[in-house]
Amino acid sequence: MSQREPKPSERPPTSNRRGAERIDVTWSVDCEADATFLYASIANISELGIFVRTNDPLEVGTRLRLTFAPPGVAEPFVLEGQVQWVNQLRMLSDNPNPGMGIRFVNLTEEYRQRLIRTIRTIAYVRDATN
Repeated sequence: MSQREPKPSERPPTSNRRGAERIDVTWSVDCEADATFLYASIANISELGIFVRTNDPLEVGTRLRLTFAPPGVAEPFVLEGQVQWVNQLRMLSDNPNPGMGIRFVNLTEEYRQRLIRTIRTIAYVRDATN
């Protein structure tokens, strides 16, 4: 099997790679863009964005509305995002992580702080149990 170099649209932009601590999670997320509605799952989250695991990622540049509710959070997050990169499902190939990297856009300060608190709580609880 040959190692194919991913196309630029399939790679996370260098400027966004690990720009913030990512926390592995498995949360349901609803992604809505124009006439497309996608039920998927979040594989990891940071204060900058999420990775959505899906076999049918949207195109790079697509704006979408994300709705998700971490466990223990009373009010769900409803955020705007933009697809930054995709990892296409490749049949007959080793690709364990098909999906799309989504950057949060137009975050209000209130939502940003709420998101940071949620992520820090998850990270703290995980560190405390290890």
